[in-house]
Amino acid sequence: MPIGPFTMTAIYITVWWTVLFVVLPLGMNQRDQAQPTDGAQWGAPENPRLKKKFITTTWVAAVVWVFIMVLVYIGWMPLPSLAPPV
Repeated sequence: MPIGPFTMTAIYITVWWTVLFVVLPLGMNQRDQAQPTDGAQWGAPENPRLKKKFITTTWVAAVVWVFIMVLVYIGWMPLPSLAPPV
């Protein structure tokens, strides 16, 4: 593999956070919500189902990460070497 485990972990964490922000708004709608009377915000969902979203984020990020690692391994997406020239 042309990259080390630290770089692979950093890529996974970046992919995970990106996928999280894509998954968070899924399934949220405000049509079924009554107008808040206790000072709450309209955008605050009653049941955000965060555990389900974190699990979905983890497996989707793993699939995307494997795809990126395959692209790096076959050379379609080469990462630059940050080591100084000798």
